[in-house]
Amino acid sequence: MPVDRLLPSREAHDLIALARHIADAELAPRADAAEAAGEYPRDLVRLLGRSGLLGLPYEEGRNQPYEVYLQVIEEVAARWTTVALSMSVHTLSCWPLAVFGTPAQRERWLPDMVGGELLGAYCLSEAHAGSDAAALSTRAVRAGDEYVLTGAKAWITHAGVADFYTVMARTSDDGPHGISCFLVPADAPGLSFGALERKMGMWASPTRVVNLDGVRVPADRRIGAEGEGFTIALAALDSGRLGISACATGLAQSALDAATSYAKQHEQFGKPIIDHQGVGFLLADMTAAVDSARATYLAAARLRDARLNYTRAASVAKLVATDNAMRVTTDAIQVLGTAGYTRDFPVERYFREAKVMQIFEGTNQIQRLVIARQLARSR
Repeated sequence: MPVDRLLPSREAHDLIALARHIADAELAPRADAAEAAGEYPRDLVRLLGRSGLLGLPYEEGRNQPYEVYLQVIEEVAARWTTVALSMSVHTLSCWPLAVFGTPAQRERWLPDMVGGELLGAYCLSEAHAGSDAAALSTRAVRAGDEYVLTGAKAWITHAGVADFYTVMARTSDDGPHGISCFLVPADAPGLSFGALERKMGMWASPTRVVNLDGVRVPADRRIGAEGEGFTIALAALDSGRLGISACATGLAQSALDAATSYAKQHEQFGKPIIDHQGVGFLLADMTAAVDSARATYLAAARLRDARLNYTRAASVAKLVATDNAMRVTTDAIQVLGTAGYTRDFPVERYFREAKVMQIFEGTNQIQRLVIARQLARSR
């Protein structure tokens, strides 16, 4: 069901229409088969880039407000979550360069990034430093005009298919102040990847360990100053959490639409099951959950667009949207009954895809911690 949107400009309406058209014509017909086969749709992500949809929030792209970018993400997620996640992760990977890069760095790399020719991966998490990002151990040692990177990054989306890797590595032992940010090209000697993770869902989205075995990176590929990486990472994650919120909302909308369609067509006791109060009320609660998630991420995005502090709002949006997506996809299976538990209907895939959204870009327990700390500081 098309979502009625309050958008800030005519261009924003046109971008939403473009995203819907591409998603309906190119993404939706391929989603089920590609997910079953575990085939990453690099060509479709490139198409989105060439259509101007990968660089929406950046000056080198469409320079759109974040509230517009996120609604485009949601439209894509409603057709194929893997592709929407790719858009969010890629935008996150570009963010350090776009915000902290020098003019020469931005001119050199950003146009091809926002144009979809260069696909990015964001490398922060490690096997023992996921939620505790400040504890990462990957190191970058200065060697003349280069840095030598050694370590491993875990649970990296796009690992093995990306063209560049935005890597956070330790340049000193000064805790969170000893982390720096690097732009590592995919063809760098010493860069390798682990086996594909055998995930519960989102099979078309490749997730692997990224190994850095003495990877040499020119010093001009360091983004920001030495020791600034943790600040960059946390600021980037605020934006990334909004991207995941939009992905989760689009996924929940698809589950709601599938459940509503089934409830209108399937009859029990002589009438469509949507006319039975037990089902109708369940669908009403699902609708409220989706609408609430959308309103929450848009509220956070508008704070960001106004250049106000939105850290707490981003965590609230991520928490609400992803928890609601898990609830809505669970209830969608309930509406379909035994049919919902089979792979003949898409809601079982939506359920599997929703779960990981409560985990990546900071688990929802971490979001609660962020929110509580923000409240404590406001005293």
